[in-house]
Amino acid sequence: MLGEYRIEGRRASDIAASVERGVGLGALEPGQLLPPMRELAATLGVNPNTVAAAYRTLRERGVIETDGRRGSRVRPRPATTARGSIRVHAPAGVRDISNGNPDPALLPPLDEAFAAVARRYAERPGMYGEAPVDEEFARLARAAFDADGVPGGPVGAASGSCDAIERLLVAHLRPGDAVAVEDPGWGSLLDLVPALGLRPVPVAVDDDGVLPEEIERAIRRDGARAVIVTDRAQNPTGACVGEARARELRRVLAAHRDVLVVDDDHGHGIVAQPLHSLAGVTDRWMLVRSVAKAYGPDLRVAAFTGDAESVDRVLGRQRLGPGWVSRLLQGTVAHLWATGAVDPAAVASSYGERRDALVRELARRGVVAHGRSGMNVWVPVADETGAVARLLAAGWAVAPGARFRMETGPAVRLTVSGLAVEDVEALGEAAAGAAGVGVARSWG
Repeated sequence: MLGEYRIEGRRASDIAASVERGVGLGALEPGQLLPPMRELAATLGVNPNTVAAAYRTLRERGVIETDGRRGSRVRPRPATTARGSIRVHAPAGVRDISNGNPDPALLPPLDEAFAAVARRYAERPGMYGEAPVDEEFARLARAAFDADGVPGGPVGAASGSCDAIERLLVAHLRPGDAVAVEDPGWGSLLDLVPALGLRPVPVAVDDDGVLPEEIERAIRRDGARAVIVTDRAQNPTGACVGEARARELRRVLAAHRDVLVVDDDHGHGIVAQPLHSLAGVTDRWMLVRSVAKAYGPDLRVAAFTGDAESVDRVLGRQRLGPGWVSRLLQGTVAHLWATGAVDPAAVASSYGERRDALVRELARRGVVAHGRSGMNVWVPVADETGAVARLLAAGWAVAPGARFRMETGPAVRLTVSGLAVEDVEALGEAAAGAAGVGVARSWG
């Protein structure tokens, strides 16, 4: 089972360290099955409870995952290896369309907003003991949620979507619990879930978002206790949950009211499609909106709402760490919202023009690509490494699909935010040439 590597130790900490050492050396490979606890206990001459404690520690550290009768195995990707490190360096003269950043020309200027908040701060500086959520920030966020039909609930502020989701998962789940995640999906989230000691269960997506039958399978067969769904501008595929798909997903989830549902609406402010969320279908839920794509990644602010218990748990845990998200930043975002600093329709149109043009250009050349919303286009390829290399040679640095996928086939992600419409033909020609003959027509 383990080849020549021997797990050693008499104490739980020593056994866990021995497994981690094997993983670090490459002697225990990703996906490798570990001995059953009783079998390893007999080999080491220790109590099975000692091995159970060691395995529990390894799960909590994100080194291994346990899947019931299927046993424990080394995680497919160790928690210390971030997917973001799987990237292509763009040398001089190569266009970098791999980073997923918004178009700086579409971001609002921040000087006036910061100045307005600074003037208010000069009159009344923020101090310890104040409410963690700026009153105007909460009011405007709640009004936007209401306008989109999101159920009523308190509002919180986090340092980005990933921060809010992490705190929510920690508040409700235990190490070893299964979480349904989109595949392909947001690379940071695919790293975060196992890093928390949780077990990611990949669920397939199409242009309309996650597939209802995949969610049903993840809950019934794999025991998923939480489901994370991107409503619009799904990263990396651009999928968008429409009304019909949302109705199917709500029907599935309504039969599992104890499952935690997380809506990631990071595309708010940059998409034309309406929101069809899953909020409120189950007893525990949260909808998170980052301002990164529409107002600037460095603002590090996300608004969230959810059932009262979930929001209270997240804010309570936040109080024990950073305390709160800077009310100066919350005030800045509130000012940007109140003054209409971003025209969502214009931003969505700008990204849509470039994205749709690229998808059409690829289709004209016989390559089916995906990108219903947002700023990314997902292109299935026959050979991912070869496609990345060929595009680099043609002057384009793209994101390898390995950053975003677990079980789905090879692909590359192209971010259109740095493109002009006149760039599309050249990129389409290069991408079509790199896709390869016999490429899969979907990401499944």
